[in-house]
Amino acid sequence: MICPYCNADNDRVIDSRASEAGRAIRRRRQCEACERRFTTYERVEETNRLVVIKRDGSRVPFKSENILSSVLAACGKRPITAEDKERLVSEVEDEVHREFDREVEAGVIGRKVAARLRDIDEIAYVRFASEYEQFRSVGDILETIQQLGDRVKDVKDQQRLFE
Repeated sequence: MICPYCNADNDRVIDSRASEAGRAIRRRRQCEACERRFTTYERVEETNRLVVIKRDGSRVPFKSENILSSVLAACGKRPITAEDKERLVSEVEDEVHREFDREVEAGVIGRKVAARLRDIDEIAYVRFASEYEQFRSVGDILETIQQLGDRVKDVKDQQRLFE
């Protein structure tokens, strides 16, 4: 590693640790020549980008920011922490990258987000579903709300008896 201060190519690693939820390695280094310290990050370069196939057939690069913006819009002024929203986005992103290599339909991503929102906050779920499902009438919304009322809610962190 070349020192950013004196351009010497002689340094040693003082400390290494995982960063960005394990997606990067943070290293503290000290230059042997000028003895100044600096930080470097190592990340895996994303060479094959995931592409999202939109409803109209167009293809766009996958961006987790798009998921976050739709989740933020659905959550509005609901009492949902920023950590819960970011965790939802991270879980969906990780799952999509595990299941798909090159292309994924936008509907698949929407269903994954909706399923997680339903467990976090039912109002946010209905808001998200109203945009995602493109409800045509109030009856469609009422049917979705009825389904929410009829479902059995799981207790958080409890194992499922049946799949």
